[in-house]
Amino acid sequence: MAAKHNITVAIEASLLKKARVVASRRGMSVSALLADELRELVNEDAHYTAAKKRAVGLFTTPLALGGTPLAREAVHERSRLR
Repeated sequence: MAAKHNITVAIEASLLKKARVVASRRGMSVSALLADELRELVNEDAHYTAAKKRAVGLFTTPLALGGTPLAREAVHERSRLR
């Protein structure tokens, strides 16, 4: 088990009261509640960072959409305008 460190958190009294109720319903302390929420937040951030890295990696190679490249003349054909 990893070593634990104490921290100080300053919150409003009304928020602390509500947090105690939530923690009590879950059968845990406010400290454990905060630790669980922070763990989840860090985990979500790690998943987001990994997904972003994969998405950016998709841009490094072009997608093969099939077909053949058009010649410049065909793309800029304006015979209807003449």
